[in-house]
Amino acid sequence: MTVALREFITRRKKELNALILAHYYQLPEIQDMADFVGDSLQLARQAAETDAKVIVFCGVSFMAESAKILSPDKMVLLPENKASCAMANMISGKDLKLLKEKHPGAVVVCYVNSTAEVKAESDICCTSANAVNVVKSIPEDKQIIFVPDRNLGAYIQSQTGRDMILWEGCCPVHDKLGEKEVREQIRLHPEAKVVVHPECAPDVIKLADAVRSTAGILNYVKNSPDKEFIIGTEEGFLYTLQKNCPDKVCYLARQEFLCEDMKLTTLEKLAASLKNLQHQVQVPEDIRQKAYFSLDRMLKIK
Repeated sequence: MTVALREFITRRKKELNALILAHYYQLPEIQDMADFVGDSLQLARQAAETDAKVIVFCGVSFMAESAKILSPDKMVLLPENKASCAMANMISGKDLKLLKEKHPGAVVVCYVNSTAEVKAESDICCTSANAVNVVKSIPEDKQIIFVPDRNLGAYIQSQTGRDMILWEGCCPVHDKLGEKEVREQIRLHPEAKVVVHPECAPDVIKLADAVRSTAGILNYVKNSPDKEFIIGTEEGFLYTLQKNCPDKVCYLARQEFLCEDMKLTTLEKLAASLKNLQHQVQVPEDIRQKAYFSLDRMLKIK
């Protein structure tokens, strides 16, 4: 059955001139079927630059929305339309409007893990890969509102010295990782380097040898002379690390490091989406135009 599904997906993709994008946290079989696997910044760049007529986004809803915002002339499919993001749902466009009213003149930096409505109310987006540089690009005399991740916001503050107004959102998956769990892994693997995602809490980040986006973690492990690593991000990323760094040993920082939404996309759902062109992503044009500018500004910053 799996072989038949893979063959159908490959054939149908060519018929449609489709590009399959997958996040690092997707199931191994989905990563294997993708034309490109990456983090949010890499995937956004692919969506903006592709010549394909159809973009199939194996990820969560905000990622597919971003693809549609950047490539409105493309058909964007989300194989599992229930794949959402808890962090993105922690703030609405209305919430951000009210916050902006309290701080007139503030520059709004919006983490890409947010809805199209929130992006439309923001001045510039960022990902975990370029968040520090995005904030550094803002004049020092400007007040900054950062939404929705308080942990990423705190990390940016530690790296830039900027005082920012932080929304009290978080990634529940990364936020669950505790200091005690990391210390236990360090005790079990004393030679391992600790590499964590900046969505982790500040007390965890303090224990890390490196703080990186998912793509940054991959590059760190790949280029490091060390052989063992404690990884502070979602478990699906271990497959990517094992595939790209077979000579390295990676341990998860906690036993249950799982984003359930990222695991909703299956080969069956991917095949069905391609077959029936189902779960097409739409963004109202007025929102799309506003959100486009914040995403486009993000893509111009390395």
